[in-house]
Amino acid sequence: MENQIKQARKEKGFSQGHLAKACGVSRQTINAIENNKYDPSLSLAFQLAYCLGITVDQLFLFEQEESKK
Repeated sequence: MENQIKQARKEKGFSQGHLAKACGVSRQTINAIENNKYDPSLSLAFQLAYCLGITVDQLFLFEQEESKK
């Protein structure tokens, strides 16, 4: 699942540390999510969206793989 966290964070002028503190997680967690190495829990996804002032579906892009024939 791809996300727009880094872009949205920079548009708000937030550092990873600032966003992490606002969401109650570590800066390393934000870094891992931005680099698609960690998928956040549903509650953290909503918290991130809230802190960034956008909706969850704007923040996370779901790409469904085509089913194999």
